Amino acid sequence: MTHTTLWLSQIQFYSSLGFMALFLMMALGLAWMLAYFRIRSLFAPAGTWMAAYRFWVRVFALAFFLGFASGLPVLIQFGSLWPALMGKIGDVAGPLLAAGVTSVFIFKSCFLGAMLFGERQLSDKAHATVVVMVAVGAQVMVFWLLALVSWMHVPMGAVMQDDHYRVSDWMAVIFNPAMPWYVGMFTVGGLLLAAFLVMGVVAAQSLRHPSEECQRLAFRTAVRLACVCIVLQVACVAGSGLVSARYQPAKAAATTGYWDSGQQPDLVLLAWPDAASGTNRAAWLWRHAGGRWLGKDEQGELRGLDQFLGMAPPVAATFWSFRLAVLAGMLMAATAWLTGWRARRHAYDPGALSRGWRHLLTGMAFLAWGMVLAGVAHLLLGAYPYVVNGTITVDEVTGATSAGVLTGGLLAFAALYVLFVGGFLQTVRHIARYGVVPVARRRGRA
Repeated sequence: MTHTTLWLSQIQFYSSLGFMALFLMMALGLAWMLAYFRIRSLFAPAGTWMAAYRFWVRVFALAFFLGFASGLPVLIQFGSLWPALMGKIGDVAGPLLAAGVTSVFIFKSCFLGAMLFGERQLSDKAHATVVVMVAVGAQVMVFWLLALVSWMHVPMGAVMQDDHYRVSDWMAVIFNPAMPWYVGMFTVGGLLLAAFLVMGVVAAQSLRHPSEECQRLAFRTAVRLACVCIVLQVACVAGSGLVSARYQPAKAAATTGYWDSGQQPDLVLLAWPDAASGTNRAAWLWRHAGGRWLGKDEQGELRGLDQFLGMAPPVAATFWSFRLAVLAGMLMAATAWLTGWRARRHAYDPGALSRGWRHLLTGMAFLAWGMVLAGVAHLLLGAYPYVVNGTITVDEVTGATSAGVLTGGLLAFAALYVLFVGGFLQTVRHIARYGVVPVARRRGRA
């Protein structure tokens, strides 16, 4: 296995995983927003909350099916790029993946169809219940997937015997220390994605015509949700960082740029980590403020990157992926809070904001995508070179596929994902411009 093929395998798999995570998070966030819209519609005049629900359910359906479709390449690559992995962790991964796939088919078969096509056949309360169950089903599906990812980063409840893991305690496997924080980051990140998408689309609509009541309600919900979720995301990231410091000390050292064990740790805000010299070039730092986020050895001494020579993650990539995600989050926080402060004085009418600010809100939807992708990259890169932290390395489970085949597959998948993203954006642009187009009639009603 050459270094080139190893990295090509990872880039192909991580790009597919990032695409799937992006649309699954978006679908999850929209599912909870739709549940809120639908419940509010039970106690509001017709044409307000229900109109907002009918508009955004189309976007949710598209995001969900893109996330579901992108899961198939991930499962295929899971076996083709890492053929030895399931032989080592199959006792853990098999049941968790099966639970996730089963959750998808159960909630898709039982509730998704009724949500999308059964509004006129069900009573309002029954349909609202179905919409809530779709959100719950999406959350359950995400829970099982993140239980597996978090276990691979903090492998508890299973022991390595005869070169593969055997489960000794399923509760410890599922509810490992990283799982609550990963689920929290994924869920809150999905809500942020959905909130900024709603803010951006409604702001773009207000550039063409005065906002309707349903658009103002959706905009108000999205702004308030974004303001709250930014704070929750900070708490989840902080909790995840403390878990990494304890169970993934190499990732913690790479994220903070801490090279030499025993030195007084600084909180490095910005720098360029130089692996050759083991220093941070052009560092902008906060003196003696970084110890909380670093791992410790049995003697209580802080562990630097010098203790993980040859087994540390790519320092520059881990360091900067985290800071890009944080920088995007800070810009999103400032935008959400300023928008809330300005829009509150005008009953959350986006048309009352300046044209420049509305253009900014439209672009911020893509910054939210960048935050999510940077966060996923940090989560995955920080675990390198391990697939299962501390025991199974990437090199042990990677297949023998040639570099040419891997390059061709990477380009094919990249082209497919660009096509999917382009189609998604074009569809959202179309419905934002022309509204919800009736697709069927029943008793003379659209």
